[in-house]
Amino acid sequence: MTPSPYVLVLFYSRHGSVSEMAKYIARGINKTNGMEAKVRQVPEVSDTTKVASPALPDDGAPYCTLEELAHCAGLAIGSPSYFGSMAAPLKHFIDQTSTLWLTGQLIDKPACGFTSASTLHGGQEQCIHSMMTPLLHHGMIWLGLPYKNKELISTTAGGTPYGASHLANSTHETTLTNDEKALCEAQGKRIAEMAIKLQK
Repeated sequence: MTPSPYVLVLFYSRHGSVSEMAKYIARGINKTNGMEAKVRQVPEVSDTTKVASPALPDDGAPYCTLEELAHCAGLAIGSPSYFGSMAAPLKHFIDQTSTLWLTGQLIDKPACGFTSASTLHGGQEQCIHSMMTPLLHHGMIWLGLPYKNKELISTTAGGTPYGASHLANSTHETTLTNDEKALCEAQGKRIAEMAIKLQK
């Protein structure tokens, strides 16, 4: 039996807002006939060499494997913005994908990014750029959010043409605005539809 094609929603979330965005992106994917969402996170990176992450997270989505990344039909990747860049745990995971690069397993698959920051100019767009760069090296096809999504114009919080974003008014604020939710769903729907087109 052939497994169902899926878009991998891969993220790191420190305080929960990126995890919340992943749920709405997955919802957009799952609304698309012929494609399903597989939601996965990456573990923390230890600041010592003596502590290892448990095999399973305490809560939330399971940890991602390289095999799950290799076999995805598309990739939605998310991280909080840390000084305008993706967080170290996500970068650490991506740095382990050389075998996929050598074998070209991600070439011509669609990818998109999403992020969150606690200030209006906290580097959301640059963070998305930082996630885009290694995926272009993998030969993936980057998808942003077109302005046909009117929430890009009406939003007073997150939302960029580079990818969905969230403005957290405080470090532990994880509630998305209606515009942010709509843009996350739109991004999920767009990558799912593109993944289907590219499989033909």
